[in-house]
Amino acid sequence: MPSLFKAGDVMIGGIFPVFNKQEDSSVSFVKEPDKVKCAGFDLRAFRWTQVMMFAIDEINKDSSLLPNVSLGYRILDSCASPTNTLRAALTLVSSPEEIEPTAPCLPTISALIAESGSSQSLAVAGTLGPFRVPMVSYFSTCACLSDKGKYPTFFRTIPSDYHQAKALAALVKHFGWTWIGAIQSDNDYGRNGVQAFTEEVQKLGVCIAFVGTVLRTYPSSKILDVVDMIKQSTVQVILSFVPEGDLYPLMREVVRQNITHIQWIASEAWITAARPSTPEIYSSFGGAIGFVVRKMAIPKLRHFLMGISPYTDRKAAFVRDFWEKMVGCRPLSAGEPSVSERSSKMCTGAETLVDSQDLFFNVTQLRVSYNVYKAVYAVAHALHHLIFCKKEREGTMRPCVNLSQIQPNEVSDQLKTVHFINQFGEAVFFDENGDPPASYDVINWQLRAGQVQHVTVGQFGLAANQAYELSIQEDSIVWRTGKLIPVAVCSQICPVGTRKAQIKGKSVCCFDCIPCADGTIANATGAADCSPCPQEYWSNDGRDQCILKTVEFLSYHEPMGIALTMVSLLGACLSFATMLVFIHYKDTPVVKASNSELSSLLLFSLFLCFLCPLTFIGRPTTWTCMLRHTTFGVTFALCISCMLGKTIVVVTAFRATLPGNSMAGKFGPSQQRIIVCSCTVVQIFICVLWLNLNPPYRDFRYSHRKIVLECNTGSETAFYAVLGYIGILAGICLVLAFLARKLPDNFNEAKFITFSMLIFCAVWITFIPAYVSSPGKFTVAVEIFAILSSAFGLLICIFAPKCYILFIKPEKNTKKHVMGRN
Repeated sequence: MPSLFKAGDVMIGGIFPVFNKQEDSSVSFVKEPDKVKCAGFDLRAFRWTQVMMFAIDEINKDSSLLPNVSLGYRILDSCASPTNTLRAALTLVSSPEEIEPTAPCLPTISALIAESGSSQSLAVAGTLGPFRVPMVSYFSTCACLSDKGKYPTFFRTIPSDYHQAKALAALVKHFGWTWIGAIQSDNDYGRNGVQAFTEEVQKLGVCIAFVGTVLRTYPSSKILDVVDMIKQSTVQVILSFVPEGDLYPLMREVVRQNITHIQWIASEAWITAARPSTPEIYSSFGGAIGFVVRKMAIPKLRHFLMGISPYTDRKAAFVRDFWEKMVGCRPLSAGEPSVSERSSKMCTGAETLVDSQDLFFNVTQLRVSYNVYKAVYAVAHALHHLIFCKKEREGTMRPCVNLSQIQPNEVSDQLKTVHFINQFGEAVFFDENGDPPASYDVINWQLRAGQVQHVTVGQFGLAANQAYELSIQEDSIVWRTGKLIPVAVCSQICPVGTRKAQIKGKSVCCFDCIPCADGTIANATGAADCSPCPQEYWSNDGRDQCILKTVEFLSYHEPMGIALTMVSLLGACLSFATMLVFIHYKDTPVVKASNSELSSLLLFSLFLCFLCPLTFIGRPTTWTCMLRHTTFGVTFALCISCMLGKTIVVVTAFRATLPGNSMAGKFGPSQQRIIVCSCTVVQIFICVLWLNLNPPYRDFRYSHRKIVLECNTGSETAFYAVLGYIGILAGICLVLAFLARKLPDNFNEAKFITFSMLIFCAVWITFIPAYVSSPGKFTVAVEIFAILSSAFGLLICIFAPKCYILFIKPEKNTKKHVMGRN
């Protein structure tokens, strides 16, 4: 079997699942079976082997621990298979073939660091236990391994699933989940883990809806059966007590079928595994929460890992596969096939790991690797206490045991009493069952910067009162449903009725309920009646919670709001552009004849009128409600006042041609300003009274499933007074302009004013029935349409003819033409 080997005075064995799958092979029983073939190189497990090597090198350099005694190692691959693990263990403890048959059959190793899977550890511990060979596991958590009657020499540096089952039960209790599913692996780890968890949660009244079973070697049909079980069940929370290698096929199928509504609870075997921690898997497993052992950083390990190279020791096992996985090419050595015969790209020899940012070299958050590190040091301390059983007077230590005569049972006895503080300040020891004290971090899968992060959101461990307690930072958790804690009940979450009726043949957690009516919910288990939702809420389809009604208002994001906004801004831009044109051509006859001052003020008022609809769009507030109506009233009053002033100027200008008429002299610029200001001030006065006495406010109009958010005018009288005053000004302006429509001269502005006032009045007369009959947000749209239509009518009728002469017919922009008769 390929191995990583280093000779030493005392040998320690190691078994790791460097390859995570054993390929199937047919055995005919007519010839010797082929060598075991393994596939799926696992970087995570390979790092565990390197941690063991690193720890042994570190111990060998330590003058205070095992001085003048060198530790050696032989590390084999288990292929994550119990049979192959047992084969590796027997290989490690067997005597070399060179030993004579009469020689004593002593194990070649004093202790064994193995294994990651509980099933593998059970096979080895059961076989080596009678021979008293000590075995320290770094990742086998099955509570069954704590049975010292069956496994007297088994130790581990990871807490037992007995404690993890308690932690998981405490998590379920903390969030009030009573109806959950479970997925187990078809091995000792999964079965014993789910059994221990079930025993714990049944004490809390929690029901297990189903238990699905998976394994990495299962055919796809069995995986699909488990997926169908998940889809057909009503559970929202599922516990997965499965190693990462066994769960990954199920994960891929869940992602493929786009099952995204499940909140997953994870065991420590996969919650921090690198392979499933990808954005693709996160799409269905995001927000997963589970327990892991405490993390630790080993800074010096990074330099050791960076030194791995196939060119340092060309015979070292697994290093060539590591290099191919990490660098992307396979180093060529003696006995390798030619490049043309291999599918892999061959290395040039210039490749390096110096700039690699792979997670393999991240030594700041080690969990299982740290367990391997502690396991090696625990064995080293046990050997130290065994070998150096007394000190000389001068303070030096000398071995009191012949290194070649160390018996495995003596190492086991020392492991039971080992207790030391490592360089990281943690106490390492084993209880009477060979287990370490339980201490877990609560891990939550979160997506940050496109990468799946394992975020610590809580702890589970011994409190001051020597009882195990769970502490959770709920605000830090990202659930599958976002920030809302998932609901996991059978009939308790049933949004219908409250009278329980036990269903024959089903779990005690499931019972029939009477449906609640629309707008009501069953807000508590066992409530006598369904509770009505508040006015702003409506019951959801499941009648289990009140959801906010859809708020309806004219927003900037919907097509109608966007269109009205664009038209409003277009009108404002046209008004502003026309104002600039009139300022530029202020000395030309056409602009002078149209009273440039009043025209500019009119354009400014139109500019404000076009901007006024922007206050009507968007979520109404108290301030926007007051602003929209008063702004509308004042701006249109200013606009019509300017039109009235222009009309009076036109009439008085033509009346001035009559003999003895001095009206034009009395109606100069000052009088024009007085008329415009006085007419506008009246409207301002009305609006001030309105705001003081009974101002507009935001109002909610409720229907079954939506809330119409609108502005209430507050005082209908004030609203119609504003509209009425604008109507009076428009009527006066229309009458005067109509009377002056046939006055002579080519440039008779009264015609255009008459036509614009006709449009204005027609729009606002038709506005009233449309406004009254329009529902919801369309009421606001009708009002905006009336504002824009009347504003465009004034802008086009008054200023389009002038702009036509200025740009298209400049030859008519003369005093002679303007003053000429028709």
